[in-house]
Amino acid sequence: MNLTIAANWKMYKTRQETKDFLDKMKAMESDFSSTQVIICPPFTSLSTAEESLRNSTLMLGAQNMLWEAEGAFTGEISPMMLKDNGVRYVIIGHSERRWVMGETNEQINKKLNAAFDYNLTPIFCIGEKEEMRKAGETEKVIMEQMDEGLKGIDAEKVKNLIIAYEPVWAIGTGLAASAEDAREAADCIQKKLQEFLGDNAKRVKILYGGSVKKDNIGDFVALPNIHGALVGGASLQVDGFSGLIKAAQKAVQG
Repeated sequence: MNLTIAANWKMYKTRQETKDFLDKMKAMESDFSSTQVIICPPFTSLSTAEESLRNSTLMLGAQNMLWEAEGAFTGEISPMMLKDNGVRYVIIGHSERRWVMGETNEQINKKLNAAFDYNLTPIFCIGEKEEMRKAGETEKVIMEQMDEGLKGIDAEKVKNLIIAYEPVWAIGTGLAASAEDAREAADCIQKKLQEFLGDNAKRVKILYGGSVKKDNIGDFVALPNIHGALVGGASLQVDGFSGLIKAAQKAVQG
């Protein structure tokens, strides 16, 4: 598959809303044959989504997890629990986890290690805040988050990673990065991946995330080092999300 489009529903949708959405998406899934579509509902809807997506080409992801298999960690969920719910992908280090919930690069590194240990594919999120960008520190922040997040992880595992570049200043603001902004960041990510992986760096998919919608998705996926998107608000309505996927496919196919 050429494209990867992941839907991050954040704290939206009940179990019934999840089922209704996925039933409609499944009826259209033949239209998405060239795209790997990943749905990341809230934890309370994982079992509903797993049941709905059986025998579907749509993949199930989760929005977060702790690095421990089990234990006295009130309010957390483990990689083992995700696997038990049929989860294949997990978002790690989303900007809201970093900048709102206070997750550190060290904690994100533990989560990435645990995801690989349980054969979950991480969608590893990186990106700078507005003040960092204004200070000219975008590349520095990206390099630091990648260095510390991937510290000690074997290259054979890293090459199976998905990386999502999400400029924090563009998330939920309606202000998407320009194609040039995204290109510069993706090129920076690719350069760092080459340090980790050498010739295998091109195996890692790089997604763009941040106020992406069907009207602008084509600008991003047309770039050589961007292979899809991590979609927030625009993934909550079936028509909008399916339209975004089709627009991305059209942009790639020319």
